[in-house]
Amino acid sequence: MHPDTPAQCPEPGARRNLTPSARRRLDGFRPNPAARLLDQCREVLRFHHFSYRTEQTYVDWIRRYILFHHKRHPKELGKEEINGFLSHLAVERQVSASTQNQALHALLFLYQDVLGTDPGWLDDFARAKRPARLPEVLSREEVAQVLQELNGVTGLVARLLYGSGLRLMEGLRLRV
Repeated sequence: MHPDTPAQCPEPGARRNLTPSARRRLDGFRPNPAARLLDQCREVLRFHHFSYRTEQTYVDWIRRYILFHHKRHPKELGKEEINGFLSHLAVERQVSASTQNQALHALLFLYQDVLGTDPGWLDDFARAKRPARLPEVLSREEVAQVLQELNGVTGLVARLLYGSGLRLMEGLRLRV
């Protein structure tokens, strides 16, 4: 059955208003159950066209989560274990808030998109503290000075990134 059929989306165009993760769950893709768990994760990430770096990061966080719980399968684990892992990251490992968020989203991806379960509302874990700081922004003249000092391929890539808004890996992977 197509994801936009009325049985799954009661209102016309309702699928368009869904969040990306909810849209992914509607498409019904499930990985090969005979494959190992981390290979299933890679399969789903590639099916949904996540970047290679995101794939590496998510798989690494999922591996760390499994190792933290002494190689127990995530199907056996639940909300308490997820909260325990995320609290461990903040309290004992003292990771930054963005790192903890990255781990949280990797685990949500695992449970929702790979295993097809809902771990429930996750808010019972210690949050990493965000530092209060302002970003430093260069003026146009300062950017021009920096770009003027760069030459060759490095200068070309830096100018391309600055002018087009590409991410670093997008710029480095361009084939000319």
